[in-house]
Amino acid sequence: MGVCGFLEASLPLLQLHAVVGEIFIHELERDGFREYFTDQPEVPFDPPITFHANLLDHPDLPQWLRYIQRTPFQTGYLYGSATDEEVGTQTIEVTAYNRYTYETVRQTMLISIVTSPVGEMPYQADFFVKNWNVEEVLPTDVQELFQQAVDSMWEQEGLVVVNISSALDRGGRVPLPIENRKEGIYIKVGSKDPFTECLTEAKSPENRYRCKLEQQPVITCYDSFSPRFKVDWCNLTLIDLTDVNTTEMVIVYGDGVLEPGPEFNPPEDAPDRLFFTDFLLTFLLPLILGILLCLILAYIMCCRREGVKAIPEKISQKLAFTS
Repeated sequence: MGVCGFLEASLPLLQLHAVVGEIFIHELERDGFREYFTDQPEVPFDPPITFHANLLDHPDLPQWLRYIQRTPFQTGYLYGSATDEEVGTQTIEVTAYNRYTYETVRQTMLISIVTSPVGEMPYQADFFVKNWNVEEVLPTDVQELFQQAVDSMWEQEGLVVVNISSALDRGGRVPLPIENRKEGIYIKVGSKDPFTECLTEAKSPENRYRCKLEQQPVITCYDSFSPRFKVDWCNLTLIDLTDVNTTEMVIVYGDGVLEPGPEFNPPEDAPDRLFFTDFLLTFLLPLILGILLCLILAYIMCCRREGVKAIPEKISQKLAFTS
């Protein structure tokens, strides 16, 4: 089998678009990279391919963007939700690795991030779905099924998927590999229309009390998510951005928050410091204590043996008396 460790080919520049406040998803299709690998008779037709993505001139992806690929034989995904701070253009490099021949193919992606023409969605609902993995809901058809389920409980127009994240990225535990258990995902959707009573009753005081007892909330409307999507209604989060008062969000300087000021300039000439006393305390003091303990132990074991020789004589006399 031949081994190729150099860069074989580069795909054309790919231009993508992302909107602030909406989920961005790009599929890394294996077929698009596989055709650029060198054909070798001894290599299987469907080789395992893995990807590595990073921001140009950086070792990793930007904070808002994530990469997922479950196995080398499945499609990889770049996904995330950009914020206002990321508005602009970002260049992403994706390198595909053929795990049989170690060939590599690179593609450069130019992502243009723009603000949403309709603005930020003031009403957002964050659903926790327990029976799906994150790469399973990234295809468009699965998201459409989830939006249809939300539409039946949240009558509105212009529903937008704001973000999708794995439960592992939010403190969840890795599931045991039994009973086809899933990691779980959080799907955040947004709309300009207020929440319906069907959603708000899940956060009522009665249902919160049931959640403390580890019981599912009672919802009067029809649960359109079941059985395809098992939503944990106790982990439902309703966000109303219309109640957020931005004037009250004032930074309080204290622990962990630095006051604005000039950059720190370290002194050029630092005074000399002798570390001899530190050396004595660090090395010599424990050494002296160890020697004293060894001497005390040697004295106890070797010099405090009075009467040891008389013990066998007493034992022999008792044996002779009993016989």
